[in-house]
This record gives sequence, structure tokens and C-alpha cells, in this order.
Amino acid sequence: MKTMRYVLVSALFSALLYAAETVSVDLQSVLQLGGANNLTIKEFQSKQEEALRDLEKTKEWWLPNIYAGVKTQQLWGAAMNGNGNFYTDVDSDNLWGGVGVRMRLDFAEGIYKTKAAQLSAKAYSYESDAEKNRVLLSCVNAYYDMAFEQLKYGAYKNLAEQSDLLMQQIGLQVEAGLRYQSELLLAKGNHAHLKLEMMNAQSDYGRKSAELVRLLNLQSSVKLSSAENFLLPLDFQAGSGGDDDRAETKAIDTSILSLQEQKKSITKGLWMPELSIDTYASYFGGLSGDVTPVVPNQGSKQLYPTQALNVSLLWNIPLGELLYRSNEERYNAKIQTERVKLQQMKAQINEEVTNATQDIELGKEKIILSKEALNMTEEALSQSIERQKLGTAKPFEVFQVQQFYLQAQLNHLRAISDYNKAQFALKVAKGETL
Repeated sequence: MKTMRYVLVSALFSALLYAAETVSVDLQSVLQLGGANNLTIKEFQSKQEEALRDLEKTKEWWLPNIYAGVKTQQLWGAAMNGNGNFYTDVDSDNLWGGVGVRMRLDFAEGIYKTKAAQLSAKAYSYESDAEKNRVLLSCVNAYYDMAFEQLKYGAYKNLAEQSDLLMQQIGLQVEAGLRYQSELLLAKGNHAHLKLEMMNAQSDYGRKSAELVRLLNLQSSVKLSSAENFLLPLDFQAGSGGDDDRAETKAIDTSILSLQEQKKSITKGLWMPELSIDTYASYFGGLSGDVTPVVPNQGSKQLYPTQALNVSLLWNIPLGELLYRSNEERYNAKIQTERVKLQQMKAQINEEVTNATQDIELGKEKIILSKEALNMTEEALSQSIERQKLGTAKPFEVFQVQQFYLQAQLNHLRAISDYNKAQFALKVAKGETL
């Protein structure tokens, strides 16, 4: 099933990528394309990948460096011998060839900073999820705004066509002496007004389509349209999640834990030693540049195979940090800042849940009222048109009913659009993933 869905989304994306005409999309395809192709989501995914690579780097703290090769050192002038005397006018050289291992283990860094890197990578993962949800919610809002403007354009277009028929009928009635010329002029003016509003709605629809194209990161030549000929209210089961279920709060909580681990590297880790190991074996020469004197006319040099092992276990305790604890206080300040951000985020989440819940409750009432108004004005318009045909209704009465009917249509469409957007907003506010 997942493979088939991937194939369908890929095919749709290819069509959108190279299309030069209007392409119909539904809400499901918008969500799938937004999750796969939005640049903001890709940016956060790249940051998450960087954090994972940083984590992999911190895991290398216990691995030694291996070196091998040759080195040379040249001295001219004077060289010290074994008992402290100097030979003058001596030339010396040293050529080393061998292999060695050098290791430096900072236990505080290895233990605490590795754990901090793990938590930091996890925090980036939560931030990526949160940003993806925000972007997809923007895509949902843009889709419903586009669908509203598209249907609004269709409503004006239908009324303009209806107005054209009325104008023709009134023209025939004027020729027959049944209507005044002023009534025909009024009909023509109303028809021009509706055509102008239709053009404005078409422009608004084009801008909303362009906004959705930008969010989905599609080619600018693509124009999108909603596959829905009418909007239906959605009714999701409200989740029971709270602010602790939001990816944003999880990211801040994890960031605080990461800072606390970093802080341990300069508190508990301050008393941890550093282990250093350096060993090598050479076929000839000394790695440290030991001088092998060559006295003039002494003859050829000899090979000096060498092995060495240097081990140290040292405690490096900075007195400045013990006395002033500046780094510790710096981490405390960072942790406090994150805790304030967490409180602000929880307040924002509570506000989002309250607003979305209120919008849903009021949205239900708006849909019911707007539907009643739409049904009544539709019936009133139908009766007015029939009366106009019989000559018992004035043209301006029909035009006025047209305006009422149009406004009822737009109110009903807007109520459904806002209600559906509030449904998705509540899902996101309660920590659900789109």
C-alpha cells in the first residue's frame, strides 16, 4: 500500500513539475506533496542530518590516531654527546621510519558531551517534526483559501451568466413596450458589476493558487485548482493530547537535557583525568628527532631500531573555574532561557487549543445558519426570476435577491472553509501529526 501511494504521489509530482496548464489537486495530494517537497521541511531535515553527523563525530573520542611514514631532521654546527660535552663543527642528520599510535582520552568530554550530542540530535528531530506540522498546516490553509476563491469565482460566473439571460429577457420586454428603458440600463449595469466582481475573484483565486504552488515548491508555470466542486465540513475526533505531546515542547525539554549534560562536563567532569598514550616502533631513527652525530671521516651510519611508550594520566583542574564558575553560570543562564521558552511555548499552545476549539464550536453554528440562509435565498431567487418572466417583479428586486443569494453562498463557503481549517489547527495544537 505504501509503495502504491508513493508511486501515485511521484506520478502526480511529475505531472505538476512539468505541467504548463491548470492541474487539479485534492487535500490528500497537497499534504503528501507538501511533506515530500517543501523547502522549509527539507531545510530542517538537513539540520537534523547535520546533528546526526555531529553525534557520529562525538563517538570517535576514544579511538586513537595511527601514523606511519618517514621523517628527517638535519643539524649543522654543534651536537651534544652523552655526558654533556659538545662537539663543534659536527654535522648530524636523523631519518626515521616506522609506525605509531597516539591516543588522548578526555573522559569528561567523551562521557557527557557524547550524551549531549545524542540529546541535541533528538531535539533537532522534534524540531523537524514540529516544523513539518506547521508547514503542512500552512498548506492546508492555503488549499482551503484557494478552494474558497475558486468557488467564489464560480459563483460570480454563474450569476453573471444568469444576469446576461435576465438582461436579454428585459431587452425583449423593453422592445415589446412592457418595460422601461431605465430597467434595461439597470440590468446592464448589474451585469457589468457581476462581471467585474467575477474578474476580481479570478485574480484572488490566481494569487491563492500561486501561494500554494510556492508552499509545495512546484514550477511557477503550474496553476493549481481544487478537485472539489463544493466544500463539505469535516468532522475529526478531537485528540486528547496536551502541551507535553507537542513536538515543540519535546524539543525544548530535550534541549534542556542536552545543556545539562554539557554542564556536567565542567562540573563532575572537572575532576576526571585525561589519559594520554603515545607509542611507536621504528626500523631506524628516533621519532623525537634524537641526534645521531656524524663525525667527519668517521664512516657510514648505522641503523638504530627504536621502540617507545609514553603514558600519562593527568588531572587538569582550572582554578579559575573552581573560584568563579563562569562556565557553569553560563550554562545555568542558557538552561533558564530554555525554561522560559518552554513556558512561553506552553502558553502559546494553550492559546492555540482554545482558539481552535472556539472556532470549531462557532463554526458549527455558522454552517447551520449559513445553510439556512442559502436555501432561503436560493428559493427566493428562483421565485423572483419566475415573477420577472411573468412581469410581476421589478428587475431591481431580482438583482437585489441575486446579491443576497451570492452573499449567502460566500458566507456558507467561508464558514465551511474556516471550520475545516480549525479542525486541522486543533489536531496540530494537540500534538497530532498531519
